[in-house]
Amino acid sequence: MEPLTGQHIREMGNLVLEDIPEIPQLIKDRVQQYQHTRSASLADWLPDDKGIIISTRFGNTQQLHTVSEPGASRNQFTFFKEPLNNAQYCPSSDYDGFLFTKDIGGNEFAQIFWYDMNSRNARMLSDGNSVNYGVLWSNQGNRFAFTSTRRNQKDFDVYISEMKTPEKAELKIVRGGGYWTPADWAPNDSSLLITQYLSSTKSNSFILDIETKELKQLNDNKDEAVFLAKAWDKEGEHIYATTDEGMKFKTLIKYNVKSGKYQYLTDGIIWDITNFVTNSSRTKAAFTANENGFSALYIMNLENNDYKRVKELPFGQVYSMKFHPEKYELGFALNTPQTPGDVYSLDLNTNKLTKWTNSEVGGLNASSFPKPELIIYNSFDEVKGRKRKIPAFVYKPQNASGKLPVMISIHGGPESQHKPFFSSFYAMLANELGIAIVAPNVRGSSGYGKAFLKLDNGYKREDSVKDIGKLIEWIGEQEEFDKERIAVYGGSYGGYMVLSSMFHYNDQLRCGIDVVGISNFVTFLENTKAYRRDARRVEYGDERDPEMRRFLESISPTNHAEKIKKPLFVIQGANDPRVPASEAEQMVQYIRDNGGTVWYMLAKDEGHGFRKKENRDRMTEAIAMFLQQFLLD
Repeated sequence: MEPLTGQHIREMGNLVLEDIPEIPQLIKDRVQQYQHTRSASLADWLPDDKGIIISTRFGNTQQLHTVSEPGASRNQFTFFKEPLNNAQYCPSSDYDGFLFTKDIGGNEFAQIFWYDMNSRNARMLSDGNSVNYGVLWSNQGNRFAFTSTRRNQKDFDVYISEMKTPEKAELKIVRGGGYWTPADWAPNDSSLLITQYLSSTKSNSFILDIETKELKQLNDNKDEAVFLAKAWDKEGEHIYATTDEGMKFKTLIKYNVKSGKYQYLTDGIIWDITNFVTNSSRTKAAFTANENGFSALYIMNLENNDYKRVKELPFGQVYSMKFHPEKYELGFALNTPQTPGDVYSLDLNTNKLTKWTNSEVGGLNASSFPKPELIIYNSFDEVKGRKRKIPAFVYKPQNASGKLPVMISIHGGPESQHKPFFSSFYAMLANELGIAIVAPNVRGSSGYGKAFLKLDNGYKREDSVKDIGKLIEWIGEQEEFDKERIAVYGGSYGGYMVLSSMFHYNDQLRCGIDVVGISNFVTFLENTKAYRRDARRVEYGDERDPEMRRFLESISPTNHAEKIKKPLFVIQGANDPRVPASEAEQMVQYIRDNGGTVWYMLAKDEGHGFRKKENRDRMTEAIAMFLQQFLLD
């Protein structure tokens, strides 16, 4: 494709801005405070009861900090240009440090590093060329397992490295197909639990004998079901896993290694069980259930498998759970729509909840942030004679008057889910611009059962777009909303949904914002990184099949660009390995060729989304100006 030829091109730092006007100071001033909010997450506990390691931002990127006790000031000790949000501290006292992963410029080719807490130096252990993740310490802490594409840059294999020579890694699994990832070491470190992710509806689990490399599959390979091994019990005789085999939702089970039989443990919870972690003695566990987009935290006694919900928590998201290495204490991060992510710990003996960090909100009154309201609307098709129901969360400005303009915010994935969370971006739109945000979980979203998850696969792809069409109709029926002022916004697959909505419902929309979105499924599948391609074909269809290729071309926005008559803002990272920049550039060119209005922002040091504050700041300001000009005016 020929280089883009915008009417006006300028650069700001690492950003290339095409046809984007100068941002007025008034808009910069209105959004400035919202750009100074921050959240914290738990990376790991420090040994010897010295506190915790957290990830938070006090500059341009997320970095690692120590906090010695609850409420103590943070002490930053990593200062990389690229963000850090993970750390796995070595459980052996012979090695005082931790492993972490980091990429360059958002390219997602994450490398494994060892950070020595004595010298405060980091050194790279991986090869510098492959994708690496899933780092998992053995119980003794003398070796670690991980996943890597180093063999052929395409397949994800499992490796083990000894701490005596950590740069060397022994290949343990050589199997094509799917993402092979270590899940847990057996209590005596002789075996590994391994998961093989194939798609959102199919995954397998195995026991790997470390010495013989023998693999034993735990689940029936014939069933299209998710089976994710999570952890061993303390005797090494049972395995805790989640599965939707024979169930609507992912349920926690206890699997007998000898007999191959298992018992359901949480079949009384009619939601997906998501995270599951155990303490070092394997006597306690914590898990979360995804209850209509909110996290419910449970504590389980592994002696008898009884569990209780932690009722003291507000509705929000619980994540980055890790048990204290020596105490009956669970650390985790909690994020709610009106409080940013902060780190807490729960004493399992006393049920005392302790807050470790206090993240700033830029001097704003967080109670003024919009509260999510769950609504259900009817879609176009029926289930057992009744209209299919689609859930959505609505964020409205507080104390608003008159009919509200609306921005439909569409999540990516497509197997993801919109979950209510702290969003200074939503707060800025609501409080400063008076915009209501409606975030639907269209068919194909996770969290509502495996049947709902599969409703947009293959030739059903545009059914999810029809869900947006019905949402537009629902908005038009609400007295509080202005049906003449509706915008669509989304990233990744949500970006495709924006582009598709723009040509299907052009007359009902004012404008659209596409962030790292797919513009043509065929070119996307041909150009996404090789290690992702097979998994994406399972979801979208195989472009190598002539019939499927014709279908994918028929629904691709690039082949309907002439129908997009309303202004479009396209935002892209140059190093995106998932949706390459060519997807954005070809869409921008098609819109220009058809005489349309399109703004284009390219970040030269970002990948699949913007992670650096200076880039996010400019993006937020530009979005505010775009909506001010094309949605509100």
